[in-house]
Amino acid sequence: MIRVLLADDEDLIRVALAALLDLEPDLEVVAQAADGRAAVDEALAHRPDVAVVDLEMPELDGMAVAAELARALPSCAVVILTGHGRPPLLQRALTAGAKGFLAKGAPGGALADVIRRVHAGGRYVDPALAADALTAPACPLTPRELEVLKVAGLDTPASVVARRTSLSEGTVRNYLAAATSKLGVSGRAEAFLLAREHGWL
Repeated sequence: MIRVLLADDEDLIRVALAALLDLEPDLEVVAQAADGRAAVDEALAHRPDVAVVDLEMPELDGMAVAAELARALPSCAVVILTGHGRPPLLQRALTAGAKGFLAKGAPGGALADVIRRVHAGGRYVDPALAADALTAPACPLTPRELEVLKVAGLDTPASVVARRTSLSEGTVRNYLAAATSKLGVSGRAEAFLLAREHGWL
C-alpha cells in the first residue's frame, strides 16, 4: 500500500482528489493539509511515501514544501500539482526536490499513475510542459534584478524596497529601470506582471 499525503488550500479539490485516490486498491490517503506548513507537519507525523502538494498555498508554497521534505523526510517523494505550468516553475520545482510535476488539468487517472511512478523511484513531468520548457526563452534579468522586482511588486515604494534589499534607493531605481527596459514594457508594474506570468519570480 502506498501512503499518500494531499495538500491543497482549496478544500473541494483536496477532498475530491482524496476520494479519487481512495478508489485505487494500492493507494491510501493518510493525511491532508490546507497549507504548506501543515503539509510539512502532517508529513513528519504520518511519514507518507508520497506527498501531493499544490504549487500555490499559504504559509509555504509547493516548492518550499518539496525542499523541506527533501531535507527532513527524504523517503517521501513529492509531486507538485499546478494550474500554472510554466517552464521556469518546472525547473525550480525539480531543483527544489520534487519528483513529479503535473498540471491540474491532467486526465483523472494520471495522478495515481504518477504517484506509483515516483514511489518506485522514477520521475514524471507533464510531457507538454517538458516540451515547452525546452523551447522557453531564458529570463533576461539578472538574479539581483529579479530580487528587486519581486520585492517591488506592483507599487511598493523604492524606499521600502531599498530597506528590504539593503540597497540604496538609487540602486533600486536603476535595477527596476533595467528590468523594465530588458522586458520591453513601460513601467515596473508591467515588468512585475510579465515576469510573474513567465514564472521567473
